[in-house]
Amino acid sequence: MGKYYQPEIECASAEELRKIQSEKLVKQVKRVYENVAYYRRLMEEKGVRPEDIRSVEDLHKLPFLTKADLRDAYPYGLLGTDLKNCVRIQSTSGTTGRRVVAFYTQADVELWEDCCARAIMAAGGTQEDVCQVAYGYGLFTGGPGLNGGSHKVGCLTLPMSSGNTERQIQFIQDLQATILCCTPSYAAYIGETMNEMGIGPGENTLKAGIFGAEPWTEEMRRNIEASLGIKAYDIYGLTETTGPGVAFECQEQTGMHINEDHFLPEIIDPETGEALPEGSKGELVFTNLDKEGFPLIRYRTRDICILSRKQCSCGRTLIKMSKPMGRSDDMMIIRGVNVFPSQIETVLIREGYSVNYLIEVDRKNNVDTLDVSVELTPDQFTDTVKELTEKEKALANAMKTMLGINPRVHLVAPKSIARSEGKAVRVIDKRKLHD
Repeated sequence: MGKYYQPEIECASAEELRKIQSEKLVKQVKRVYENVAYYRRLMEEKGVRPEDIRSVEDLHKLPFLTKADLRDAYPYGLLGTDLKNCVRIQSTSGTTGRRVVAFYTQADVELWEDCCARAIMAAGGTQEDVCQVAYGYGLFTGGPGLNGGSHKVGCLTLPMSSGNTERQIQFIQDLQATILCCTPSYAAYIGETMNEMGIGPGENTLKAGIFGAEPWTEEMRRNIEASLGIKAYDIYGLTETTGPGVAFECQEQTGMHINEDHFLPEIIDPETGEALPEGSKGELVFTNLDKEGFPLIRYRTRDICILSRKQCSCGRTLIKMSKPMGRSDDMMIIRGVNVFPSQIETVLIREGYSVNYLIEVDRKNNVDTLDVSVELTPDQFTDTVKELTEKEKALANAMKTMLGINPRVHLVAPKSIARSEGKAVRVIDKRKLHD
């Protein structure tokens, strides 16, 4: 049922996939050991050598990589090839302002675009389609990934980037776009705006949407499907491993198929690091099986989910991951941007404020809001209202520079944020992101 971009992989038997994965893993570990001094040191500390890895069964012997490693090795410490072989970088914000910079060779770009092409075809895309890419372009992976995938499928590609909603709607109408790619919150906003303009769900040419980069619920999916008159598909990825297209939904909409010929998944206990059997809920870990520029082995995503090999009606045999059910760290995804409380703390210390603060995240009219309340010290509190407003503005700007999104900052009286005897409650997320 349905069309596949690379059926020989997407519908391969479990044995064939295992064989592909084992061959690639053995080669990749050897290559990384020889080319990446940072990871070689981690392997040596663990007493493991490339010849100890003979198949995917030996994966558990290898050390993990974490976001902290990426920060410590920035910018070139995890580069897997000569810089002259790399043709592009993509980037995401790091935990304290140090960005994650991922390098791509031409082969890496091709591999990534193939993965996005699989996602587009799983959503019913063919070369007859007009694919409107309204993810951000630039350092953010959303736009470039889906753009390349759309080219590979042979769709007419509209590289819109995000924003300028009236123009988005004009192009949907005038160029008869059939597939929309953007964040779910932006899709909801486009649907809302169309409705306000008097364009009903049956009056546009869209048939499918590929939405990712932020958490969204089944309820939000149904709302988007109703407002745009489409079928809405989820897509998953991380800049660290490549970008969107690591996993994608098919017509069944019961989890996302992982492109496991390129990204070897495992589920671990986030506390002990022990690998868990299939069907267990735990932290998702990925190994890049053939990425050259930035090959991460056993990278801890911090996303909590479940993997399943249950037979899928779409005919694909690729393992499925559930929607992430939360995280094993304190990262929030707000409007598609990774935000850590530690980033906000860094700004507060730098700007001379106390680190008694409270972050409140909400979603109003399908748009995420970020409010940060910061306690003033008694000597700061004597300021006039005008001075306070100016200080709030300056602090909001400093946070925007660090985070990449606009927060609303509220400077509040000393001791007005509730104290906790245990771990301080720093974040209140009022969005209902996980059903």
